[in-house]
Amino acid sequence: MELNSNISAVITGGASGLGAATARKLASQGVKVALFDLNEEKGEALAKELGGVFCKVNVTDEESVDAGFAKSRAAIGQERILVNCAGTGNAIKTASRNRETGEITHFPLDKFNMIIQINLVGTFRCIAKSAAGMMTLDPIEGERGAIVNTASVAAEDGQMGQASYSASKGGVVGMTLPIARDLARELIRVNTILPGIFNTPLMQGAPDNVKQALAASVPNPARLGNPEEYASLACEMLSNGYFNGEDVRLDGAIRMAPR
Repeated sequence: MELNSNISAVITGGASGLGAATARKLASQGVKVALFDLNEEKGEALAKELGGVFCKVNVTDEESVDAGFAKSRAAIGQERILVNCAGTGNAIKTASRNRETGEITHFPLDKFNMIIQINLVGTFRCIAKSAAGMMTLDPIEGERGAIVNTASVAAEDGQMGQASYSASKGGVVGMTLPIARDLARELIRVNTILPGIFNTPLMQGAPDNVKQALAASVPNPARLGNPEEYASLACEMLSNGYFNGEDVRLDGAIRMAPR
């Protein structure tokens, strides 16, 4: 797919981090962008900067997602590109014992379900609705559209406390190939990126010594990933017409030891 002004894109989680970097990269090539996010201040500012449109969207809410697609399509047309960056995480052990009191607690199931709903169900919800819209388009150079999802190295190498996060991202990896096969006859490609430790807003609250330790744990290059590097790979997946059904790690060869 040639990335140019004839193409429209929806980026979930597009107001910051990986999503914002991807939106900037696409817009720099002329692509019309719609940003789905809950952060109105950042989303509106970035949409204005890029000449795009901001849609306040909660990916766990059906009506919110429907309204977002309706607004974006009215503003920039039916998207041929969907990049799913909306997601979050938590860190809670499955069951644990308080070292001071001896009290035993387990992972609150509502918090487990929340991560699944955002990272996995929310991603699938946006895929299904975007793909249905793409199917109304005529093919350009043999394809109607392309989708890039965001998983994590935790999908394959989860650490302590990451049961919900790893389950959600493992689900994103697990559904990539079957969805690519579902949509193959409709000429829509689907791929997934598994980022390692990236310098995103989720990391910005961490102390410098923690960031430095995490950076040092990456074999090569020994640093945090930059959102622009994610955006570069996402755009390659979108523009390379033979890239389909793939789950690709972007992690500096990290295999984190248990902490």
